[in-house]
Amino acid sequence: MAAKELKRFSREEVAKHNTTDSLWVIIDSRVFDVTRFQNLHPGGASVFTDEGIPGGDATEAFFGLHRYEVLEKPQYARLQIGIVEGEEPQIKGGLVPGQLSKVPYAEPTWLSEGFKSPYYKESHRKLQRAMREFVDSVIFPEAQELEPQGKRPSQGVLDKMADLNIHAMRMGPGKHLKGLTLMGGIVTPEEFDYFHELVVSQELTRCGGRGYGDGLLSGCVIGLPPVLNFGSPELKARVVPEVLSAKKVICLAISEAYAGSDVFGLHTTATKTEDGKHWIVTGTKKWITNGMFSDYFTVGCKTEDGFTVILVERGEGVTTKPIKTSYGPSAGTAFVTFDHVKVPVENTLGEEGGGIFVMLSNFNHERWVMCCINVRSQRLVVEECMKWVTQRKAFGRPLHSLAVVRAKLALMISRVESYQAWLESITYQMCNMSYKEQASRLAGQIAFLKSHMTRGSQLTAADAVQIFGGRGITQTGMGKFIEHYHRTVTFDALLGGAEDVLADLGVRQAMRSMPPDERL
Repeated sequence: MAAKELKRFSREEVAKHNTTDSLWVIIDSRVFDVTRFQNLHPGGASVFTDEGIPGGDATEAFFGLHRYEVLEKPQYARLQIGIVEGEEPQIKGGLVPGQLSKVPYAEPTWLSEGFKSPYYKESHRKLQRAMREFVDSVIFPEAQELEPQGKRPSQGVLDKMADLNIHAMRMGPGKHLKGLTLMGGIVTPEEFDYFHELVVSQELTRCGGRGYGDGLLSGCVIGLPPVLNFGSPELKARVVPEVLSAKKVICLAISEAYAGSDVFGLHTTATKTEDGKHWIVTGTKKWITNGMFSDYFTVGCKTEDGFTVILVERGEGVTTKPIKTSYGPSAGTAFVTFDHVKVPVENTLGEEGGGIFVMLSNFNHERWVMCCINVRSQRLVVEECMKWVTQRKAFGRPLHSLAVVRAKLALMISRVESYQAWLESITYQMCNMSYKEQASRLAGQIAFLKSHMTRGSQLTAADAVQIFGGRGITQTGMGKFIEHYHRTVTFDALLGGAEDVLADLGVRQAMRSMPPDERL
């Protein structure tokens, strides 16, 4: 059925409809009949009586109060009766799947028109375009719906991600990609590198819901690598395919109420049965992402000869309870109890007593992924602020005319650009180092970057709230993304290691490399 052709009205015709009995307004050259709607307006009918609004152009007033998406909602779109004769809408808004933003600094430099980068090849650009299209059309709409409801991502979305092997790509380069068709064949398993993974992680971040985003099996990103790198061939053959296909869910269970960044303080124990065929795992884990809906738990345990990492399957003796955090329940954050859980010794990951190496080797990749996510989240905040200071007026002028606002923007932009540059430098080294070399050479750099970045992100969040004012602390409307970011920004400062701990790690690693013969 063809779309109904809109009528054309002159501005003079619209101006005649300026009473409560017949009330029309113009928004971006579009004509709306709000006669019957005026008393239903959430802000009351009085908003339509301001000077110049009845029968006039309400574009500036509208975009000072509402996001563009309001015009696209069916209940409001139906109020449009025509368009101004000889004019066409000029304002661009709403989500166009796959489209790059034209807002300055809304995209990393390598995606900005006229700029070049030595790091990205055509396969990276193709993957970015495909991921952007997928996230915008499949993930973003559901994230905006389910994040406020506190619901986990649907199995339908997880299955679509699995069909394109997105879950597998989030594990980084490796043998697990062999034989897979990645994103419809855009990139081959052999050429897939850490920059491809960076693209995947940063595009997924654009879903705009932190809890929902972590619910997209982020627990798999940190819980499955120990299985991939240290599990027996038989264990990997059974577990990896069902996790990467989203048929089963895995999470990392290290943190406890007794030990967060201090992995040596773990209280959860694993003791062997008399026949030596099973572990008996007892203890609790806290703040476990995806724990509420996980089938597998990669668990750090204290054993007779040190620490051991064991893959525990959900079953008798395993219980999970939700933990209320700054974001909603979409991520499935859990308090996990292991009550004398019997686990086959074949589920041991790495050497018995060698669990510290297994846990520490996993931290580099985990923290690097968090850096990818953090800087992209900050860039989204920059884009929101750039748009807001352009359309919002205060003291009779756009916000960006105020020096204090420009100063805040300058710092926000400087931070996000410097973080991205350092992240790409580290990523290049990762592409040219073995896993063992990364552990010895990059642990400090990644720790420094994450600590530096998460401190800066809290400044960015605070500045953004100041720019948006009351809207920056309101969960709906113009500042909803700013409020959400400000409320959840500290997650990155804690997960994967607290800022102070990571900063100290970087210095300690540097001191170990300090030449003994150097003097002032």
